[in-house]
Amino acid sequence: MRIAKIALAAALVFSAAASAQTVKIGFITSYSGLNGNLGPYMERAVRLYLKQHEKELGGVKVELLTRDDTGPNPDKARQLAQELVVRDKVNLLAGVIFTPNAMAMAPIATEAKVPFVIMNAGTSVITTRSPYIVRTSFTLWQSSYPLGQWASKKFKTAYILVSDFGPGHDSEEAFTKGFTEGGGKVLGAVRVPLQNPDWAAYMQRVKDAKPDVLKVFIPAGKTATAVMKNFSDLGLAQAGIKLIGPGDITTDEELPNMGDVALGVLTVHHYSAGATRAQNKEFVAAWKKEYGAGETPNFVAAGAYDGAAIIVEAIKQQKGKLDPDKTMEIFKNWKNPNSPRGPIAIDPETRDIVQNEYLREVKKVDGQLANVELETVGTAVKDPWKELQKKK
Repeated sequence: MRIAKIALAAALVFSAAASAQTVKIGFITSYSGLNGNLGPYMERAVRLYLKQHEKELGGVKVELLTRDDTGPNPDKARQLAQELVVRDKVNLLAGVIFTPNAMAMAPIATEAKVPFVIMNAGTSVITTRSPYIVRTSFTLWQSSYPLGQWASKKFKTAYILVSDFGPGHDSEEAFTKGFTEGGGKVLGAVRVPLQNPDWAAYMQRVKDAKPDVLKVFIPAGKTATAVMKNFSDLGLAQAGIKLIGPGDITTDEELPNMGDVALGVLTVHHYSAGATRAQNKEFVAAWKKEYGAGETPNFVAAGAYDGAAIIVEAIKQQKGKLDPDKTMEIFKNWKNPNSPRGPIAIDPETRDIVQNEYLREVKKVDGQLANVELETVGTAVKDPWKELQKKK
């Protein structure tokens, strides 16, 4: 359906929805396909926050209309977004694991004036594609640039391996800039297919190059475990190569599947389930109470939990009668000093998250693998890519 028709339909939607006391959220995420395990973490986080704060909504009901985009599938994501806006008359769009899907949905958010809360997808440029997008998760530049700066103080040479899509390209560029500015030398870089790459062949290439450090970015979850096991099986650690990356490569819920090969891996990231902040301990405890003692929230859950928080704030301030432009103004001025990941805010200029970045190491805590925060390598970090664009 043409975007112009969507805009017309949306105008009718919002005139009707203005008096509604049910807020509908079109929630698109991945329940199947590549990283289909991550969608449930996103949904669980939103439902947990809504349950905890239901009494604050003054009787306004929140309806979550969940849809499966089946992984990185922009055509499917666009189709689902159109249906949710036109047929289901949603007030908001939210969710999205993958960058290509978020990019495909952006024009719909713009034309229909439907605020769109990105809860994961991390390529920097996404928020520039629609004035109705806000992001509560991260950008790859936020973690990979300070990772490069930190690594340049510890290592002389690096090899870079990333997945061949937007976030991977961002992570490669950001790490390279941070590492080379600090005097480090990149010996080589390789971009691998999103699905079913030949890890052994790539790892052998890295081993032959003999860098001090291998910096990896791949989508979190099972793919990260495959990388970890190939790194170990081919003896890269024994060859003196250190494995580092943004936090996607040691995502909290996947650590038990990685086993001891993950021990000692260093990452920079904005969230760890093992963080000792009081607000994070409360979040993890609430998660385990709701979903089971063996369940652990991950960074996807943290982004969605704070995404639900920003939505609840907009509903509260407008008493359930959401106006898209007022909603975006609320989003742009939102902050939370007590998020599970530490103090966060939305940069009103870019509509991107501002947050701390932590250096973490995989260690055993009470017999279980955990990402232990060692130090804060960046405080109130805005997206570095956008900050650099301002200087051009």
